[in-house]
Amino acid sequence: MTDYDFNLVFEGGGAKGLVFVGAMQEFEARGYTYGRLLGTSAGAITATLLAAGFDAAELLAAVNEKLPNGKSRFSSFMDIPQDFSPDVIKNSITNTTLKGIDLPFVPESVEERLDEKFIDALMKIPLYRQIFSFIERGGLYAGQAFVDWLTEKLDQNNRNLGQTTLAEFNQKTGKDLTVVASDTTASQILVLNHRTAPNCPVVNAVRMSMSIPFVWQEVRWQAEWGLYRGQDISGHTVVDGGVLSNFPIELLISRRREVIDLMGQHDDKFAVGLLIDETLPVPGAESAEDDDDLPRFSVGFQSLTTIQRIARLINTMMRGHDKMVIDAYADGVCRLPAQGYGTTDFEMSQARSEALIRAGQTTMRQFLEHLIPFLQKNYPNKLPKK
Repeated sequence: MTDYDFNLVFEGGGAKGLVFVGAMQEFEARGYTYGRLLGTSAGAITATLLAAGFDAAELLAAVNEKLPNGKSRFSSFMDIPQDFSPDVIKNSITNTTLKGIDLPFVPESVEERLDEKFIDALMKIPLYRQIFSFIERGGLYAGQAFVDWLTEKLDQNNRNLGQTTLAEFNQKTGKDLTVVASDTTASQILVLNHRTAPNCPVVNAVRMSMSIPFVWQEVRWQAEWGLYRGQDISGHTVVDGGVLSNFPIELLISRRREVIDLMGQHDDKFAVGLLIDETLPVPGAESAEDDDDLPRFSVGFQSLTTIQRIARLINTMMRGHDKMVIDAYADGVCRLPAQGYGTTDFEMSQARSEALIRAGQTTMRQFLEHLIPFLQKNYPNKLPKK
């Protein structure tokens, strides 16, 4: 066993990210370690937990956590919004529409009170809150349950990392963590780390990175999160990094000046990419009850053609962008099988979950059995020990 040290990048993929647990079980069992950690969406979650010191056993415990009703805790991430700020309601399409309706012979002051009572009544209906959230905040679900979960995990075992900024996280852990998000206001990728956004809270950085469009509410960059690369982006709308780069391995292998400005000097460690490949079957996986991979409403809206189109758009955005770099760096990419698993499949059965994790472990073993001899022969300087 040799203690090789690699930089790691994790692709986004929502619930399919469970496959990373098995991959890291094998990686860890071989005594290998990691330096820089980079990820998008589900990959950002994995990278952050690893940077916080989670080992494979802790990752497995996290994904196996259950709610009192027996469901996976991950299913709670699809949390229906509970409330909205007065400003959001005031400027909403609902409120504007009601104000445009003039009731004959009813005084304006009375109309305003009626409008308020009507909106208050609507907001008590979970389905309406989902629709309102989808229209006004860009997603069906609030994402607060995820924030609570990640904060809890980062504080676990006296780590006390749940409230840290990216700069503080780096200082406390010594790990070089980067997560990727997409700024839709400025049409730019956000490469979030202790260099580019030192005052941004780690939990919020990951929340932005995993904000799949139309599924979770968009995130607005808050003034207290500081500057991004010296620029004030307060109020900018930020969504899942996969919109612009779902597998940002180029950030770990490129020596271009603009990449160095984001990531710091290249450290010459070999970068291993963990890619979720939906074309590769998962051995032993039972068929899913629902394989349409649609964002779930509280009632059966998944049958609507519009929602089906949205779901396909999400998957297309998250699969196609980085193909050129992936193909050019094929020897460094571990293709983890995930055929038949959905991005929003957070309620998969225990059997399907276990099959996906086993597939990750087996595939990583096969990948490393090829990679190490390849590097020893062709790039021995790329195998630094820890």
